[in-house]
Amino acid sequence: MKEALRLAAHAAAVVVVAAATIMPASAQAPYPNRPIRIVVPYTAGTGIDILARVTGQKLSDRLKVPVVVDNRPGASGNIGTEAVAKASPDGYTLLMNASTHVTNAALQSSVPYDPAKSFTPIGPVAIGNLALVVHPSVPARSVLELVALAKGEPGKLNYASPGSGTPHHLAMELFKLHFRVDLTHVPYKGTAGAVTDLLGGQVQVMFLPVHVALGQVQAGKLRMLAAGGARRSPVTPDIPSLADEGVTDIDVDIWYAMLAPAGLPKDQVALLNAEMNAILGDPEVRENLLKQGLNPTPGRPADLARMIDTDLDRWTKIVRTAGIKTD
Repeated sequence: MKEALRLAAHAAAVVVVAAATIMPASAQAPYPNRPIRIVVPYTAGTGIDILARVTGQKLSDRLKVPVVVDNRPGASGNIGTEAVAKASPDGYTLLMNASTHVTNAALQSSVPYDPAKSFTPIGPVAIGNLALVVHPSVPARSVLELVALAKGEPGKLNYASPGSGTPHHLAMELFKLHFRVDLTHVPYKGTAGAVTDLLGGQVQVMFLPVHVALGQVQAGKLRMLAAGGARRSPVTPDIPSLADEGVTDIDVDIWYAMLAPAGLPKDQVALLNAEMNAILGDPEVRENLLKQGLNPTPGRPADLARMIDTDLDRWTKIVRTAGIKTD
């Protein structure tokens, strides 16, 4: 009898162990239960990288797991973006990207991912406002005065950008199409050279991130005509936006967002979206990001999906109409 009981107990133990062995990991411990990686497809120190590191640390604190920022620059952001598109949709590989997520697809004949279908939107994260600035030698103190000046002397004014296909370049081409003005594009290999020549007067006009332009404006070395597209920049509340100047159909601001590989389970999407929105609503985080020229914009996955679809259509048309080519 005792032997029979011993064998029965042993058999029961084997069943329990076997059940535990075949039990899915998700049943053993809820998501997340290991480190999360946020891929940034650009170098350290960029706006996207700052966002990933500020929000990543807070996300780690809230979810109680390590959150690691993985910089994978190259090919205008396509290398890191493609890596996420091909990753497993398990919630442990995320992407922090900017509106270049769609402009790359509009500019390039082919990219190794579909900006909409290859990803699951988590939500919008922030807006980076661009400012329209001119050298003090330009006799224009408003957007419409600049337009009048450009129309009076077509092609005489030069505008700088950090390179063909950059947000700064696309913003000015959109501006030119809207007002039907002719300004000559002078592309540079990065922002530093463009700003140097802008300050020297070799080029006269440029779209710059507000926080980059602000110090030069305050020093009297540049004049800011507008800051922000649809809304004023919170960094420069006294400077009119393009919409304030009557240009309601131009949105040149850079958006930042978090995405995951296509097929991420809905419960994980909901969790990550809720956590990111809570982080972006934190006064400390908001103040930190505003100092970097980044305006936190919490929202829903559906908001980001709509932004991607709208911008892909818009920039594809603008690139074709203006004949924009990348370097």
